[in-house]
Amino acid sequence: MSVLADLTAALRDGTVEVVDLTAPLSEDTPIIDLPPERGQPWPFSREVISDYDEAGPTVYWNNIRLSEHTGTHFDAPAHWLSGKGLPDVSQVPPGRLVGPAAVIDMTEQVAGDPDFLLRREHVEAWTDAHGPLPADGWLLYRTGWDARREDAVRFINGRHTPGVAPECAKWLAEETPLLGLGVETVGTDAGLAGDFTDQPFPCHWYLHGAGKYGLTQLRNLALLPPTGALLVAGPLPIVRGSGSPTRVLALVERA
Repeated sequence: MSVLADLTAALRDGTVEVVDLTAPLSEDTPIIDLPPERGQPWPFSREVISDYDEAGPTVYWNNIRLSEHTGTHFDAPAHWLSGKGLPDVSQVPPGRLVGPAAVIDMTEQVAGDPDFLLRREHVEAWTDAHGPLPADGWLLYRTGWDARREDAVRFINGRHTPGVAPECAKWLAEETPLLGLGVETVGTDAGLAGDFTDQPFPCHWYLHGAGKYGLTQLRNLALLPPTGALLVAGPLPIVRGSGSPTRVLALVERA
């Protein structure tokens, strides 16, 4: 147990910092913008059950209503047709909710092009500089998009948000040891990915078809090093759930 004792001591003395990658969940949380003919996700809303009042003099609590895919959330393989029959969020092994993180920073490219697409050559340039992608780990795709977090209109940006090129999504899903992709935007795919002709929504299609996961609407990726962070995701184990709002934390060793 010395490893856990050492970790506990490092957390206490600040040698290991816990970085919260989660967007606070409220009525102002942006949700994905779908064509009106499609089924629509519910935004977050709440109804007070009691607030130290006649309905419950000693209790404050609420009923809440929201989509499984609201705010910072986890996408399970069962979320997409390509992953039909694969695990729902309650069936994800707990050991796969903890894993190393690689952070690729494309903020400069996205600043000049909100429709920027990550390509295989970008990831291979990253591995040339930092080493191989982590086995059973996450690729966290930093775009600077969380700077728009206080303005829902700018965050959704008329569907003009960065994503991943289809050939890169396929490669990440089928030829790398990653277990998932994390992004700062409202979904793992580009805002215009539904219009791709070679494979619409390629991150969803390829990653979930390969039994891999997604994390969306992450924050504070700028506080993580390119390698060395340990990511912990805590989705609700919703039976037959396609995903869940999730608290996402990163453990980072500080010099």
